[in-house]
Amino acid sequence: MITVKLIGGAKKSFSTEKLEIDTSDVSISEFIDLLLKLQPPNSPKLDVNNILIAINGVDSSAMDTKTVVIKNNDLVSIIPVIHGGSSKRLICEIAKKEIQIMEIKGEKTLDVKFIDELRTKYPKLHLQAISSDFIANYSHFKKITSLSLESKKNNFLLSKKLETDILMRFALTKQISSAITAVGIKPKKNFILIAIGNKKTLNLLYSDLLSISVYLFQKNHDLFLKKYFKITKNHLDSVYSKTPLEDILVEKAAVLL
Repeated sequence: MITVKLIGGAKKSFSTEKLEIDTSDVSISEFIDLLLKLQPPNSPKLDVNNILIAINGVDSSAMDTKTVVIKNNDLVSIIPVIHGGSSKRLICEIAKKEIQIMEIKGEKTLDVKFIDELRTKYPKLHLQAISSDFIANYSHFKKITSLSLESKKNNFLLSKKLETDILMRFALTKQISSAITAVGIKPKKNFILIAIGNKKTLNLLYSDLLSISVYLFQKNHDLFLKKYFKITKNHLDSVYSKTPLEDILVEKAAVLL
C-alpha cells in the first residue's frame, strides 16, 4: 500500500487530499500511470510535467529515477511546482550538491544569531536563511541556487562566500548590507533555511529543527515580489513563458555581475 498526499492544485484533480494505492515496488513512471488512472472523470487534469514527486519527504529529482522503487508503506507527496505547496523539507541535487530546504516559523526570539549558531554547530554545511517572502516557489529557489553554484564553480561569485552570493541573488542587489536588510532573518517572519552538504548532516539538521518548521510554500508571494521589485503587468506580458514572474526574477539575478 502506497499513501499519496496531494498538495495545492493536485487536490483539485482528485477531489481529495489523500489517496491509498494498493500496490508497491513500482517505478516513478509506473506510479504516475497508476495515479492518472485513478483520477476522477471531468476533474482538472493533473499536469505531470509540472509536479514535484517527493518520496518520504525527499525530492525524487535528487534520486536516480531509473532505479528508484516506491515501496510498501512509502508516503508519496504530489506537489505542483508552479502553484506551491510541499512537505516540511525538500532535498534536491544541483550541480552534484545535495541541498535541503526547510521553512522555519518566525518567532520573536529568532534573529541573525540563529543562523550563526547553526553554522557553528554544523560547520560542514553551507547555510543561508532567506525571508519566505522572497522565494516565489520551489522552481524559483532551484534556479537562483543553481546560479550561485555555477558562479562558484566558475569563480564568479558576487562575494567571497557561496552563502552570501545566494542571499544577494534573491535580494537582486550587489550590496551585502542591502541584501541582509531585505531578505535576511527578521523576528516573527518565516524564512527558508537553505543547507548544502552531505545527506547524513542534512538529516541531523532536519531532526534538530523539525519542531520549529512549517510546511513549505503554503503562501503565494507573487504580489509582494511584483510590488517590491517594481515588476509591472507590461513586464510580465513581455515574457513568453508559463512563469513570467519567476523568469524575470531569475534573469535579474543572473545579470547582477
